[in-house]
Amino acid sequence: MNNPNKLKSIVVAIDGYSSCGKSTLAKQIAEKLNFLFIDSGAMYRAVTLYFLKNNINIQNTEDVTKALTQIHIRFENIDGKNITFLNGENVENEIRSLAVSNLVSEVAAITCVRKKMVALQRGMSGENGIVMDGRDIF
Repeated sequence: MNNPNKLKSIVVAIDGYSSCGKSTLAKQIAEKLNFLFIDSGAMYRAVTLYFLKNNINIQNTEDVTKALTQIHIRFENIDGKNITFLNGENVENEIRSLAVSNLVSEVAAITCVRKKMVALQRGMSGENGIVMDGRDIF
């Protein structure tokens, strides 16, 4: 009865309070099930990085909406580490910078950004099983 093809369509979504261990648990589950781990916080950080690199005025809804059409985010597990790619480029280290950290909360509060991230998350669930944590997931 254990059909591996059925497991590939599973989406595990973990939500909870800040600093309660969501990411740790999500990573462990993903590793155990051989699923992809989707870090929604990294997605918001990647968007913030894009906005910074491209001088997008986050107060201008039109500029933000247009910029979102140019953003493609994906994750890969490379040597046991979850790596964030923005438009095909490994940005895992850049998204952890102080500049990104200082702006990510403001970017994450933008309604159209949140909607875009949920849409991207839904698109990531196609072929492989995934585990994700964070805000506005699925």
